[in-house]
Amino acid sequence: MKNKTGSGSGPSQRQLRVGELVRHALSDILSRGDLPDPALARVLITVPEVRMSPDLKIATCYVMPLGGKGEKEAIAALAANAKPLRGEISRRVELKYTPELRFRLDTSFEEGARIDALLRSPDVQRDLGTNETDGDDE
Repeated sequence: MKNKTGSGSGPSQRQLRVGELVRHALSDILSRGDLPDPALARVLITVPEVRMSPDLKIATCYVMPLGGKGEKEAIAALAANAKPLRGEISRRVELKYTPELRFRLDTSFEEGARIDALLRSPDVQRDLGTNETDGDDE
């Protein structure tokens, strides 16, 4: 029997599917420049992930400006345009309720770089015993 609270388990297939639909619609809106805000027109924004709440009424959109510059300004511009973006999404994605949009900075690239740096550190390399080869010969 499925846990209704969702604690201890990952997102449902429906959450993942709706999140992907919203991500595609949001990416399309931002890439086409369908909003008249000049702050959004100046920067290209990627949308790597959208996470939906269990009731599908809140979409947390993880975004990153290309080049990694002007993150705070991009988040502020997206938050200021959340209602028009929501309206555009409602026209493109057929859902019972159009989710409220919340924008967060995507830090997965920095986290990946941090983990990569840790794995390449001399202490880890020594423990793994791969100091003399890159591992490309395997």
